[in-house]
Amino acid sequence: MSQPLKLAVVGHTNVGKTSLLRTLTRDVGFGEVSPLASTTRHVEGARLSVDGQALLELYDTPGLEDAIALFDYLERLDRPGERLDGPARLARFLDGSEARQRFEQEAKVLRQLLTSDAGLYVIDAREPVLAKYRDELAVLSMAGRPLLPVLNFVSASQHREQEWRDALARLGLHALVCFDSVAPPLDGERRLYDSLALLQEKSRPQLQRLIDDHQTQRQLRRSSAARLIADLLLDCAACRRSVAAQQTLEQGAIRELHQHIRQREQRCVQALLRLYAFRQDDAQAGDLPLLDGRWGDDLFNPETLKQLGVNVGGGMAAGAATGLGVDLLVGGITLGAAAAVGALVGGSAQTVLRYGARLKSKLKGQRELTVDDAVLRLLALRQQLLLQALEARGHAAVTAINLTAPQDASWREGKLPDALRKARAHPEWSSLNPVAQLEDNERQEQVSLLAEQLSQPAA
Repeated sequence: MSQPLKLAVVGHTNVGKTSLLRTLTRDVGFGEVSPLASTTRHVEGARLSVDGQALLELYDTPGLEDAIALFDYLERLDRPGERLDGPARLARFLDGSEARQRFEQEAKVLRQLLTSDAGLYVIDAREPVLAKYRDELAVLSMAGRPLLPVLNFVSASQHREQEWRDALARLGLHALVCFDSVAPPLDGERRLYDSLALLQEKSRPQLQRLIDDHQTQRQLRRSSAARLIADLLLDCAACRRSVAAQQTLEQGAIRELHQHIRQREQRCVQALLRLYAFRQDDAQAGDLPLLDGRWGDDLFNPETLKQLGVNVGGGMAAGAATGLGVDLLVGGITLGAAAAVGALVGGSAQTVLRYGARLKSKLKGQRELTVDDAVLRLLALRQQLLLQALEARGHAAVTAINLTAPQDASWREGKLPDALRKARAHPEWSSLNPVAQLEDNERQEQVSLLAEQLSQPAA
């Protein structure tokens, strides 16, 4: 079994070394990130494995603080008549007292680099190219290990990427990679590992396994995320509340429904954050527009009418029930109670059990509240926007994701997916309703179909 590739993550203090490690390991708790200088004081390590095999070891090191003075000191270490190479010069330095006193932090960095296969030299691309950075590279090059410069924070508006490219080329470092630890590109890790493979050809198989596993895990996360969103939407589409047609009671029921839908959305948000290994407070579902509620058309939508036809069969009972449904659908309750009761008595037991109580409630002036189509569209769009944000978010990011209503009218257009329209006729499919049947085979099938639809790239 091949040994894992060992990488020392090195660079000036406060350039984002720990942030890079957090993003590569998908661990928001790795190390300590702070705007203050010299936050990392000791070497910390992390290991990346696939199927139990360790492929890459990453070592976070303290920041280099006084490379100019250290470079001058190293230049004076040669004795008369000597011309030491870089590793020999560093070995003499590390054996001396200055490595335990004045240059203690720098010595920790150099010891780790000397025991590693290569180094990632992290650069804050917002900073100008200063002499201290050139001296840092001169000192690090003495270790005789390949160095791959990593330009961090290139997503910032004031970055100096081209200046750094030119400066590194003059120093003979032509291979580099841009990898913003706060907002990494989707192919950022692949490009990083591909660049490392150019410097460490013997480690190409391990690095390719990491690339392949990263792609596989990304696809699995996206599929799981789509299913979480589909489950949320089906839950909300099937949610149904009954309330007496009195203004005070209706407003209270609408507020309660509104709050329950918000809570259900937040549970989906938290599940997505867990799936992508972010903190639970990294995103909060914002307010939703007030749910006005719906009634009538949900009881007698095409799916319900189809079910009535199957359960009741032919004859006057089916015609009466369907006729009542159409009458309600167009907005007027014109059939009397006697006609409705007659239809129910003439129908089958399934009709009475499934729809009798609802028909009677409507004739008694009850309203049915469900989630408006526009709110379902907004929930779908917000969760998909959150998913896009999570896929483009590095684990070093500290600002919360804003989930307020998007300023986009397109979510109001088009028809709802078939799975949600079908769910309108199945209140038992919602965890927000009593006696929910969440493991129902047909419900699970509709969740899968909707998840597949959500996974498709936007047109």
